Amino acid sequence: MRCLEVLKDFYKEPVAAQPICDKEQIDKTYAEWRMRIFLSMFVGYVIFYMCRKNISVALPAMQADLGFTMTELGLLGSSLYFTYAIGKFVNGLIADNTNVKRILPTALLISAVTNLLFVLCAYILPTEPIRIFGLPPFTILLWTLAFFWGINGWFQSMGFPPIAKNLSYWFSNKERGLKWSLWSSSHEVGTYLSVILSGFLVVRFGWQSAFYVPAIIAVIFCFFFYKNLQDKPTSIGLPDIEKYKDPDYVEPTEEESKEETLPYKEIFIKYILKNPTVWLLALAYVFVYVVRYGTIDWIVIYLHEEKKYSIETAAACLSFLPLVGVLGTIGAGFVSDKFFKGKRAPVNIICLSLLALCLYGFMINNIVAINYLLVSLIGVFTCGPQVLIGGLSAVESSSKQVASAVTGFCGMFGYVGAILSGVGTGLIVDKFSWDGAIIFWIVSALISLSVCTLLLKKELKK
Repeated sequence: MRCLEVLKDFYKEPVAAQPICDKEQIDKTYAEWRMRIFLSMFVGYVIFYMCRKNISVALPAMQADLGFTMTELGLLGSSLYFTYAIGKFVNGLIADNTNVKRILPTALLISAVTNLLFVLCAYILPTEPIRIFGLPPFTILLWTLAFFWGINGWFQSMGFPPIAKNLSYWFSNKERGLKWSLWSSSHEVGTYLSVILSGFLVVRFGWQSAFYVPAIIAVIFCFFFYKNLQDKPTSIGLPDIEKYKDPDYVEPTEEESKEETLPYKEIFIKYILKNPTVWLLALAYVFVYVVRYGTIDWIVIYLHEEKKYSIETAAACLSFLPLVGVLGTIGAGFVSDKFFKGKRAPVNIICLSLLALCLYGFMINNIVAINYLLVSLIGVFTCGPQVLIGGLSAVESSSKQVASAVTGFCGMFGYVGAILSGVGTGLIVDKFSWDGAIIFWIVSALISLSVCTLLLKKELKK
C-alpha cells in the first residue's frame, strides 16, 4: 500500500504555482514552453510509433522464420490493439488527473522494455518438439509473443491522452485546429520512419533488429521527454491559455464557473457518456481504423505475396502512405477551418468517399507506379478522418476538462476497429483471398461515410 501511495504522489497532477504577474515574463515563458512542449510531443510520438509499427515490416520475415499462418499473424498484431483499446480509455481517465511531464516518459520507457522482451522470447523459448504444460512450443511462443506485444499496447496507449490534454491547455481554441493537425502528422512521420528503418534492419540484420533498435532509441529519448515537458500552464504560474491568447476573453459566468467545479465523474457522464455526438464519432472511428490499420499492417505482406514485390520494394511503397498522408493530416484541419467554417463532417465525407475509390483501384491495378500513387492517396484520405473524428471533433464536442478522456473513449473504439482489422483481414485472406480483404476495407470506409453523413446533419442544425 505504501508503494502505491508513493507512485500516486509521484504521478499526481501538480498544484497551481504562484501566478506570474509580470507581462513580459509571461510572454517569454509561454513562448519558450509552448515551442518546447510542442516539439517534444511531436518527436516523442514519432518514437512511440517506431516502437509499435515496426511489426508491420517484420511480419513477412517472422512468418518465414517462425511459420505462422496469416490468422496467427493477425492474432499477434491484434494483441496490441486489444490492450491499446482498453488502455486508451482507462489511461484517458487517468491522464486528466496526472502529471504529463512524468507519465509520458514512463510509458515510453516501458514500451521500449517490452520491445526488448518480445525479441528475447524468440531467442530463449525452446523450439524442440517437447510440450510445456501440455502445449507444443510453437503455441507457447505465439502466445508469449502476443502477451508481450499486448503489454506494449497498454503502455503505448498512455501516449496520446496526456498529449491531448497538453494540446488543449497550451493552445487556444482559435489556434488548436492547426496545431492539432500539425502535431497529428507525427503519426505519419512515425509510421514512415518506422517502415523505412524496419525495412532496412530486417533485410540486413534480421527481423529481431526491427524491435531492439527502436527500443534503444526510445530509452535514450525518455530523458529528453522529461526535460522538455510541463503539465498545465498554471503548474508553472502562467494564466489559462484562453485568457492569455484571446483579446476578447470573457470571464466565465457564474453558471460556467460552477460547472468547472463539478466532480470529474459528473463532467465525464455529461460530456461523454450522455453525449450522442461522441457516440457517433466513436462508431465512425471503428471503421476508419479498420482501414487505417488494415492498410498499414498488411500492405507489405500483400504486395510481397500477391503482387510479388520484394520486401524492400513493398516497404518503400508502404512508406508513401504515411509520407504523403501528412498532407491529409494537416490539410483536414486547415480545410475544415478555412472552407467549412469549423465543420468537420464535410471533410470526412469527401475523404471517405475518395478512400473507397482508391482502395478499389489498388485492388485491380498491377502497374507499380500507379500502386505507389494509390497507396499515397489512401494515406491522405485515411489520415484526414483519423485526425478529425477521434481527435479534434471529439474534443470540440465535449469539454476541455475531459479532453484526455474523450479522445481516449473514441480511441478505444478506434482500436476495436484495429482488432477487427487484424484478425478479420488475416482470417479473410486465409479463408477467401486478398481481394476479399480489400473489399472488407472498402465496406468499412463506406460504413464510416454513412455515420459521418449523420454527423453532418447534426452540424448543419447548429
